[in-house]
Amino acid sequence: MARPAARITLLEVCFLLAIVAVVGRAADLQIIHGQHWTSEAERQRKAEVILPARRGSIFDRNGSALSITQEYYHVGIAPNEVSNRAALIRAMTTGLELPRARVDRDLASGKRWLYYYGPFTALQIEALRPLSGVHLDSQFARTYPAGALARPVIGALTSDSGTGASGIELALDSMLRGVPGVAYQLRDRAGHRFDSPSRRAREPLPGVDVTLTLDAELQDIAERGLEDALAAMHAIGGDVVFLDPRTGEILALASLQESPSGPTGLRAAGFTDPFEPGSTAKLFTAAALLSHGRVDSTDREFAENGQWIVPGRPRPITDAHKSIGSLTLAQAIQVSSNIVMAKFSRRLTSAEQYDKLRDFGFGSPTGVEFPSESRGRLNRPDRWNAGISGQSIAMGYEFGVTPIQLATAYGAIANDGILLAPTLVKAIRGRDGTALYEHRPEPVRRAVTPEIAARLREFLRGAVGEGGTGERAQLANFTLMGKTGTAERFENGRYVPGKYTGSFAALFPADDPQLVVIVKIDDPKGQYYGGSTAAPVTRSMLQQALSARRVALDRSRLATSGAADTNPAAAEAVPSAERRVVIPWPGPVPPDSETGARLVPNVVGTTSRRAALALHRRGFHVSVRGLGTVTRTEPAPGDSARYGETVIVWAE
Repeated sequence: MARPAARITLLEVCFLLAIVAVVGRAADLQIIHGQHWTSEAERQRKAEVILPARRGSIFDRNGSALSITQEYYHVGIAPNEVSNRAALIRAMTTGLELPRARVDRDLASGKRWLYYYGPFTALQIEALRPLSGVHLDSQFARTYPAGALARPVIGALTSDSGTGASGIELALDSMLRGVPGVAYQLRDRAGHRFDSPSRRAREPLPGVDVTLTLDAELQDIAERGLEDALAAMHAIGGDVVFLDPRTGEILALASLQESPSGPTGLRAAGFTDPFEPGSTAKLFTAAALLSHGRVDSTDREFAENGQWIVPGRPRPITDAHKSIGSLTLAQAIQVSSNIVMAKFSRRLTSAEQYDKLRDFGFGSPTGVEFPSESRGRLNRPDRWNAGISGQSIAMGYEFGVTPIQLATAYGAIANDGILLAPTLVKAIRGRDGTALYEHRPEPVRRAVTPEIAARLREFLRGAVGEGGTGERAQLANFTLMGKTGTAERFENGRYVPGKYTGSFAALFPADDPQLVVIVKIDDPKGQYYGGSTAAPVTRSMLQQALSARRVALDRSRLATSGAADTNPAAAEAVPSAERRVVIPWPGPVPPDSETGARLVPNVVGTTSRRAALALHRRGFHVSVRGLGTVTRTEPAPGDSARYGETVIVWAE
């Protein structure tokens, strides 16, 4: 048996080791890992809450709300925190419109937490804000006060995350959605949460407000007019575009597709769905002929009495309006002669015809602020069928354009040859009203000279004058210019006999265009020519626009224009210099520069489209080799080149 002293010593050692272990553990918990356990306790005691930011609103150009965010509330009550029971009951019965019996029963139930989902408006919960024991949970809801008006353009939000899913809501999502805030709520042992204003880490930053170029009243005219037209013509769909040629601002865009239950606006097809433009594209072949000096006012081509058999073509070229004898270029456009335009096109090379179409913006996106915009369809000249494709393109076949591309191209004709980038965004403002962005006309390039643009406008006057295919578009008190188009529909890789697309492109008014109007009707039944379908629809819409209250038309300028003669010869009496042009471009060569030399900007690393835009703005012609990111230019960045000289851009 061990001696008592030894046992006592062993016990002391054990106690000492136990004390050392306790002290060591305490040191480990409080000193070595103290910060970790403090953070863990804090994490369990409080909950991080993401505070949603108010999404910015979307307005039309006149300030009418198209898409807004409204705040609503859920109400939580902690009965043990209530200090004025009578005031709480009075506020809940009057503000929240809850039965008094229910409120009394809930407060007497002994529950530690009461929740009223609502949702309730800010006005309903105003009386509850100063009362103790009340916890407000705010949420946001997106509403569209104008209903279905322009919804394909405005877009929608995703149902789960509330971010932009389509349209402007998607294109400008990063600016509209704002920046969420962060707050912390205290949590008791039962898991109930309590607001702690002093623990708000970051306030939410609301999104910006966007003002669109759309005119709500004109948009309504376009949508209703298109819906009525589809019903009357039993068509399967259609598009309408109203654009201001002086600024590039899109004033209205309507797209409808026929469904079993009636016309529906499924998408903004005016941006995304190309179509073969038919005779509305004859102006651009005429522009190429005039630009290269291949035709004058006296040149004529034989109209073949309405039918021309071309070797190598599977079908003869025919004219709906048969002409006897020979026609000039102006007459061919007036009566929309496919045969004469096809013959005139033989004076151009494929590259010349292709380049002019590209000058007017075909074959590339316009850059409008809309997701998934189509670039259209335009094959390179080396892929054309020799001797065939050029004639087809002169008639408006074998290439596809979107309605917005066609509107932009006609806008260049109205704007003395300057192609402007179209836009949907007029202004962007912060929540304090500060202007963050305001649209200014954005020239892309000069498509044709002012003199050629004036000649093209003369052709358009003739096309809607007496004997022209667009005669039915004319109004009683104002004249317009325009061109009809009728194209056999191309579906599933082939042209379908008996199915057509009727279209009309107009400039209104004729003397000083304020509007470009594009109307397209898909597969109308019965009368299908553009002059019988789209042209009357254009006239009807313009009549409604003239009688509307706030449509974006300068009525003082309309009053001075009056009813002009529809004879194309009358256009010769209007000097080109009297036409209003928004912005001269390219700018004149500085007077102190004898050679007109300019520095080539550095566009390496940008996209080929942005590079071309920057170079065009400096007054250079551009030849792009390849697609993608720019790797080099010739002349190199920083070198000098003469005004009008061609800069070669390599991209990959």
